[in-house]
Amino acid sequence: MEVTAVGEEANRGDRLGFGQRCCSLRSSNPWLYRTAGIFPEHCTEEKKIGPYFRVAPQASKSQRSRCHGRAASEARPGEATAAAYGRPFPTHPRRQEFRARVVRGPTMLVTAYLAFVGLLASCLGLELSRCRAKPPGRACSNPSFLRFQLDFYQVYFLALAADWLQAPYLYKLYQHYYFLEGQIAILYVCGLASTVLFGLVASSLVDWLGRKNSCVLFSLTYSLCCLTKLSQDYFVLLVGRALGGLSTALLFSAFEAWYIHEHVERHDFPAEWIPATFARAAFWNHVLAVVAGVAAEAVASWIGLGPVAPFVAAIPLLALAGALALRNWGENYDRQRAFSRTCAGGLRCLLSDRRVLLLGTIQALFESVIFIFVFLWTPVLDPHGAPLGIIFSSFMAASLLGSSLYRIATSKRYHLQPMHLLSLAVLIVVFSLFMLTFSTSPGQESPVESFIAFLLIELACGLYFPSMSFLRRKVIPETEQAGVLNWFRVPLHLLACLGLLVLHDSDRKTGTRNMFSICSAVMVMALLAVVGLFTVVRHDAELRVPSPTEEPYAPEL
Repeated sequence: MEVTAVGEEANRGDRLGFGQRCCSLRSSNPWLYRTAGIFPEHCTEEKKIGPYFRVAPQASKSQRSRCHGRAASEARPGEATAAAYGRPFPTHPRRQEFRARVVRGPTMLVTAYLAFVGLLASCLGLELSRCRAKPPGRACSNPSFLRFQLDFYQVYFLALAADWLQAPYLYKLYQHYYFLEGQIAILYVCGLASTVLFGLVASSLVDWLGRKNSCVLFSLTYSLCCLTKLSQDYFVLLVGRALGGLSTALLFSAFEAWYIHEHVERHDFPAEWIPATFARAAFWNHVLAVVAGVAAEAVASWIGLGPVAPFVAAIPLLALAGALALRNWGENYDRQRAFSRTCAGGLRCLLSDRRVLLLGTIQALFESVIFIFVFLWTPVLDPHGAPLGIIFSSFMAASLLGSSLYRIATSKRYHLQPMHLLSLAVLIVVFSLFMLTFSTSPGQESPVESFIAFLLIELACGLYFPSMSFLRRKVIPETEQAGVLNWFRVPLHLLACLGLLVLHDSDRKTGTRNMFSICSAVMVMALLAVVGLFTVVRHDAELRVPSPTEEPYAPEL
């Protein structure tokens, strides 16, 4: 990257212009000035502003020549300031947002597109070869079942597409509104906290309100969440994150509950067909995520609204999903179980079975690291000119590749067990995090290496989630799954929130590297838990994959 004095001067102009606009509004709100990185009394005195923004207001000719006489690649931001004032100015950790403009090369752009095309081609090849090798199951030959599936998929896939469309540009949007990394971390913490709080009561809420009504409520609350992104007010954005947590809890409870009840109670289809529906939905969920990343990149670049464009584009999808649910779905309810009884039963199961306790430990450690990775990938790659939508699509393609490899590894030809693949996934993440501790060293950043490490993490996620899902189904009794999963989520989100709060109080560059180091230690602990689980279940025939000829769920193109 090249930093030029011209870029530094332009950046100074942008910052002063924003400060003058704040003063012209005569606002007495200190939050506005803190967000702008200035104070009211600094708006009119350039000499006071200069040291704060590390730009010399009146540097002498000889002082300016020290920067201009050197090659542009050797110039450093703020050197003119240091020359003018005779001392270097420390970079305040809360003012890292206002950096000198940089001239970015095409390295990350080319790397992102090449990785995306390569991963997509690999996934397509694996899926086509698998579909040719395996004939369709008996569930696919029933016309009534296919119509019922289609009614469900129309609504569910629209909801998932709207959710994925927002993911690539969430951090970038907050950055676009001039919020600092610490402020953005608090927004993410608010979202995680609301997810865990609403997640604890989501199943009871859905049973009381009705499954179809809950899906319509999801469309309304998520649309409101998207609308809050149009505001630059911090409190409004916090409310939007809380609405997003409620919407996420409804998305992953109401839709599946509605389908299972309709499948068994109203249509009387065989219960063995349910896994086929959700496995196919999981495959197309990955495909939708890949497409959503490309679509987000397109609308953010072409519509002219900037990073808020994907959130605006998600609203029609949510409205259509709610309308289709109202028109095509019937309402169903279920007998409510007391929340206290659900949690008490889950806690008893958790403490009485060592396998369940170890599974919960692995899930909490692994997925908390993934939450922190979701927060950090944008500030690591975006300063180097990475196309965020394509980067996100590459991540999702890597995850899809991992899922395809899981199905191949557990097939009749290789017959590996989910426990082996879970161990492999944790090992891959440990290695990737060690890579990130070196590739994010301050002053020695390597965005391509960081991107490769992120892809490996997503590949590991593609192996981890089906492995963990299989083991949970086998280890946790069906009647206690809701309560046990509630207890799993509490330490998971607490660890993720704690990590983000640590980032909130640290310097940006060293804080990022230190956080990856902490995540590496956490994943080593997860690896130890995997080893402990492996020693407990290595002779347990119940945790082995059934014969491939008996397994009904294989996604089809």
